[in-house]
Amino acid sequence: MKVILLQDVKSHGKKGDLVTVSDGYARNYMIPRGLAKEANSQAMNEFRNAESAKAYKIKTEKEHAQATFEAINGKSVSVKAKAGQAGRIYGSVTTKEIAAALKEQYAVDVDKRKLSLSMDIKAFGSYPCEVKLYNGITATVTVSVAEQN
Repeated sequence: MKVILLQDVKSHGKKGDLVTVSDGYARNYMIPRGLAKEANSQAMNEFRNAESAKAYKIKTEKEHAQATFEAINGKSVSVKAKAGQAGRIYGSVTTKEIAAALKEQYAVDVDKRKLSLSMDIKAFGSYPCEVKLYNGITATVTVSVAEQN
């Protein structure tokens, strides 16, 4: 019997998969416990619609990530910070500040958790920063830290 899994089932598949199991296992165990539903014509149409919606969502996210990549890759973003003694800054420049500067300077909305710094920024200068936009799409920007007047 073909069933569509409603939850992850060990050794059979993940949620949303179409799998073939024995009739007794499906009728006596999986369906009563809400782990799966029978793959009739209505359920198959819902399954196909869900698959096409998932593919469309992935496609649009990938296109958006590619457009963002082309807008910011290799660019420089400047961040201002208050100066302390001997050219050091108070605290450090955070990914939140970098994300805000990207939004202000390039009109690109990037989540601060997608930014990756190789080291803490605690002095003035230029630092590389990776922006993970999508699986396999990573942009590199240069963060220039200058003294705030």
